[in-house]
Amino acid sequence: MIQTIKTQPYGDQKMGTGGLRKKTKVMMQENYFENFIQSVFNAIGGVKGKTYVVGGDGRCFNAEAIQKFIKMAAANGAKKLLIGQNGYMSTPAGSNLILKNKTNGGFTFSASHNPGGINGDFGVKYANETGGQVPTSITDKIYQLSKEITEYKISDAADVDLSQIGFQKIEDMEIEVIDPISDYVTMLEKIFDFNALKNLFKSGFSMRFDAMNAITGPYATRIFEDILGAKQGSVIRATPLPDFGGLHPDPNLVYDKDLVDFMYSAQATDFAGANDGDGDRNMILGRHFFVTPSDSLAILTDNYQYVPAYKNGIYGVAKSAATSTAVCRVAQARNLPCYVVPTGWKYFVNLMDSNRITLCGEESFGTGSSHIREKDGIWAILFWLSIIAATGKSVEQITREHWEKYGRIYYMRFDFEGLDTSVADKLMTDLEEKLPSLKDKYFNGYEIQNAAPFVYNDPVDGSTTKNGLVIDFKDGSKITYRLSGTGSSGATLRVYIESPDKTNFNQDTQQKLQNLLKTAMEVAEISIRTGKTKADVNT
Repeated sequence: MIQTIKTQPYGDQKMGTGGLRKKTKVMMQENYFENFIQSVFNAIGGVKGKTYVVGGDGRCFNAEAIQKFIKMAAANGAKKLLIGQNGYMSTPAGSNLILKNKTNGGFTFSASHNPGGINGDFGVKYANETGGQVPTSITDKIYQLSKEITEYKISDAADVDLSQIGFQKIEDMEIEVIDPISDYVTMLEKIFDFNALKNLFKSGFSMRFDAMNAITGPYATRIFEDILGAKQGSVIRATPLPDFGGLHPDPNLVYDKDLVDFMYSAQATDFAGANDGDGDRNMILGRHFFVTPSDSLAILTDNYQYVPAYKNGIYGVAKSAATSTAVCRVAQARNLPCYVVPTGWKYFVNLMDSNRITLCGEESFGTGSSHIREKDGIWAILFWLSIIAATGKSVEQITREHWEKYGRIYYMRFDFEGLDTSVADKLMTDLEEKLPSLKDKYFNGYEIQNAAPFVYNDPVDGSTTKNGLVIDFKDGSKITYRLSGTGSSGATLRVYIESPDKTNFNQDTQQKLQNLLKTAMEVAEISIRTGKTKADVNT
């Protein structure tokens, strides 16, 4: 039976670039999750007669959230839900299913790279029929309606058994529980030469993949071990856990230090990769060698011909404003369009849909292509393996030859976390007002060429977005400031610093960038305003 439940708005359900993310206990409050889902339904004109892909990364509250969603979708008249077995679905796999089945969109229950567990975070990602993030106009409408909501609809039906593949029904809505991995594998087989990758592993090539107790463990085990023939045990921490085993499932040098330490030890494998909570981010490592996400995007772009799906050429490439300019150098040399967009995968979607780009990436360990409308961690690793299989070169050789060809861009991100929102907002506002006065001034040996907000004019829909503040120096160095919307509490100030070098590729990155970091701290008065004398996380 369908019930109408009276409720009151919470007023804080504003979506960031990765959906709505809150502390798990916040999401578990009475009617909180239901309010948001009903607000999404209301904002998109209802779900009557529509079909959606549904799944999650297995974190705490995932099972309960999916059951609530099923009953709400049925009560609101949805026609059908495609749900991953046991409620599991990586974000890239979900995007693929939306496109393959031409559904009206999809819902992924994940806070991406944020920690899980009862004291961690929970999130809701809503994708439209493109398989990607919805535009700001929609997220703004969802937020507005969430502040006005007075009731939601839900069925009082029993919970659905999601452990068995097959068809079920609630109210008038059909539910199809599916293998969340098989269609994703089929898609990847159309992009990459799996026979060449099988031969790579037959040759004795070794790898380690860290799933970080998150969603891509089952995907990686099937692809790398079962299909491609990597040694059993190559995939570690492969079982999704509600709290990710206490890990912070963000594949970077800080939060996956175990993998980094292993790859810098005598036991290191030839190659290593890791994914985040919902499978859309990636980290790439070779023996005693780390590849920055910015360099990774540039290297993939320069070697696209080694992937069958791209061997006849690509439309172009795009990067977020915070990502280093390494890929721009490749694009210029290869006569490819290179777009620079704000942070947020939704800005890539218009470029993909209009055939302006094929490859794209962000500095926050996200890389992808137009095969779906999300970043894709396993895809990025298969791309690297394809280059290795074709060239016979190591990760370090490939990267160093890239630097010899294009020069090296030293790059780091510095995160100042847990800031009072009002303090962070005022810091950015005051800095923006200060920018025009910085032109031609010297700081710690660097002369400023230009300082201004980053403004993006979308070539497809004509929209204009301002996202972050940028200081360009006359030697090609750059500082970018941005407030992040991926956390569940407080504000995070991210400071991105890059400096090019055409001859010396063996400097310590932090040492190389120390004067630029000092400049970034001084110009924005970070220590004075936040009390922090150094960043909380360096990547």
